Amino acid sequence: MAKIIGAVTTSHVPAIGGAIAKGKQQDPYWKPFFDGFNPIRQWLGDHKPDVVVVIYNDHGLNFFLDKMPTFSVGAAPTYVNADEGWGIPSLPPFTGNQPLSWHLIESLVEEEFDLTTCQEMLVDHAFTLPMALLWPDQKWPVTVVPVCINTVQAPVPSAKRCWKLGEAIGRAVASWAGDEKVLILGTGGLSHQLDGERAGFINKDFDLKFMDSLVGDDPQWATQFSGHELVEKTGTQGIELLMWLATRATLGAKVKDVFRNYHIPISNTASGLMLMEPAV
Repeated sequence: MAKIIGAVTTSHVPAIGGAIAKGKQQDPYWKPFFDGFNPIRQWLGDHKPDVVVVIYNDHGLNFFLDKMPTFSVGAAPTYVNADEGWGIPSLPPFTGNQPLSWHLIESLVEEEFDLTTCQEMLVDHAFTLPMALLWPDQKWPVTVVPVCINTVQAPVPSAKRCWKLGEAIGRAVASWAGDEKVLILGTGGLSHQLDGERAGFINKDFDLKFMDSLVGDDPQWATQFSGHELVEKTGTQGIELLMWLATRATLGAKVKDVFRNYHIPISNTASGLMLMEPAV
């Protein structure tokens, strides 16, 4: 039986890729951010996951505004990056885990999630940069299953629906006959707004309360808010915390709070980082 051994949630702004490409990891502006990943990498070295289920949002590389699925799952043998126009290098390809992808797809459809199944799929910075933060040598020791949530174009799924998606992913992994050790990687946010009258908006108090809630007695705390309320509290792009909720939901009722880091700002974004394990 496959087992979820932990979950990492982290930000994914394109500027991270620029900093990596230019070797700025030790610059004063970037050092608190990059240093936060040292304990995560130590944990990965100790636990050695076999598969990473990446829960992220596409920004127009694979899906554009004319065709924007609410939920999509990759079932490709390989996933590649491409030039997104941000001026960051593309990363080496990722090997898909097709058997687990199809099991996940079939399980989610059985639970009445209407998915877009992608047998070819480009993955953008929301997928690639967090992977590069976990494995800086970019020699991926894991296979991957991409799960994409729409946070770009209204209507976006509700926080409650994303929580239920995460729960269903957790059940699907638990029912998989393989013996893989699975890491869930949720990417996005936290609070930030890149445009409009509130450009540069960051809500540190909300971010920290949200992070506390995920490892506390009420991990579904943020699901009480509508999409519009979450945008009001976290900024237009802060709605990306939906990926954090789905990721947390895969772990079950109780979790162990292994490590956290919070740093502001990176590229006008509140950067959160968490490592959680299922409570035994």
